[in-house]
Amino acid sequence: MDTLPNILPEVRKNYGVLPNYIDGEFKPSISDKRLKIYNPALDEVIGEVPIATDDEVSEAIDSAYEAFHKWREVPITKRIQYLFRIKEILENHFEEISRVVTQNHGKTIHEARGDMRRTIENVEAAISAAYTLAKGEYMHNIAEGIDEYMVREPLGVFAIVTPFNFPTMIPFWFIPYAIVTGNTVVVKPSEITPAPFNFLMELIHREAGLPKGVINVIHGDGSVVEAMLRNKKIVGVASVGSSQTAERIYRLAGEYGKRSLNGGGAKNFVVVMPDADLERYMPTIISSFFGNAGQRCLAGSNLVLVGDIYDKALRLFIESALKLKLGYGLDESVDMGPLVTSKARERVIKYIERGVEEGAKLILDGRGVRVPEYPRGYFLGPTVFVDVVPEMIIAKEEIFGPVANVIKAASLDEAIEMINKSEYGNAASIFTRSTENARKFVSSVDAGNIGVNIGIPAPVAFFPFAGRKRSFYGVLHPQIDTIDFFTDKKVVIVRP
Repeated sequence: MDTLPNILPEVRKNYGVLPNYIDGEFKPSISDKRLKIYNPALDEVIGEVPIATDDEVSEAIDSAYEAFHKWREVPITKRIQYLFRIKEILENHFEEISRVVTQNHGKTIHEARGDMRRTIENVEAAISAAYTLAKGEYMHNIAEGIDEYMVREPLGVFAIVTPFNFPTMIPFWFIPYAIVTGNTVVVKPSEITPAPFNFLMELIHREAGLPKGVINVIHGDGSVVEAMLRNKKIVGVASVGSSQTAERIYRLAGEYGKRSLNGGGAKNFVVVMPDADLERYMPTIISSFFGNAGQRCLAGSNLVLVGDIYDKALRLFIESALKLKLGYGLDESVDMGPLVTSKARERVIKYIERGVEEGAKLILDGRGVRVPEYPRGYFLGPTVFVDVVPEMIIAKEEIFGPVANVIKAASLDEAIEMINKSEYGNAASIFTRSTENARKFVSSVDAGNIGVNIGIPAPVAFFPFAGRKRSFYGVLHPQIDTIDFFTDKKVVIVRP
């Protein structure tokens, strides 16, 4: 790799065996169970992650529990100052963290920088929310001689469980809001991409000055999550993952009496109307399907072409997909990186094979793509099916890879019906010049995040990241909604 001058330098070659972070210290795990951490572009091991023992899980939770009773008494104006320090750390080390994201996940450096920018935006939103939304209410003389007021109080220790595809952003959908409102957290990063968050915590540990126990990090798999949920000192869990994982955590949280907020999977539709400005918006449509190698819960999956735009839209879509450059994401010229693991690649290939078996026509096959500089990488090129109908498995199940299913629709009503029949409800987008079409789409589609001439309708931090049906389990959503999730209201009625 040193012979390729266009490649940005890696921050480290190897991250060793990642330690847990408990009570303000990095502690090597005593577990003899470990998983390898890979660079997916190179098929190289860059570290190992332990599967924490039950005792280590309990130690992390106990630390957070002890810290909570002191942290909740810290004035919110002082708690905010720690978030200002964390924001400064993230800004100062923006490029380093971004490179670690690319190295462990495989996404392009441009996508990793986007991940980091949204990470920082959530710190900013939490600071703002602490000044505004976290305030209580007061009313004088609700009855003769009686006043009433409401305060928001923190609840205790929260478990944060995050996925592989956005290893810094999604933890920060929750962490800053939880700690600024007076709670403490135990974070379980993805065991597939734990290196970026571990690196980020090294920086926070060294430079933020947070009191011990406010943030704890425990590594592992689903067994660690279940151990966290069984612990009586955990009051709630916020998670993002597949729908199967979200459903299981939601059910266990209910069984153990915890608050629960769980983002799940998706099967997102992108609708292109006959009046769409294809030349202007094709780049964002392409990015929707193939950005992050299709590994995001807002990714386009089903491309619904309405009416007589079909031939032109399909031609431009294929032409644009063929222009995408694959490679190691630390190369600034690369448009698309590898899948995150070899197993993820194999899983997507099985869906492609299933699509062929179902009778869909494969007009762009990414399975044969070769990236000569990185022959062992987990690359899969853009893949496009036509002659797809909504009843096919490839049109119904989440693939989580660079696969586009092109579906014909005679009308907007037919397209909306397809979307609303899906068991998922994360996102849907429409491309049109018609205000009437846009308004109908927005009001009729049963999905949480809607795009109008936007391929990836990702809410900014001070809006909730919505989701419906099997895409979300809970009531309150990530980002700004978590101010309500991480606090409870206490009402006081006073006769002076």
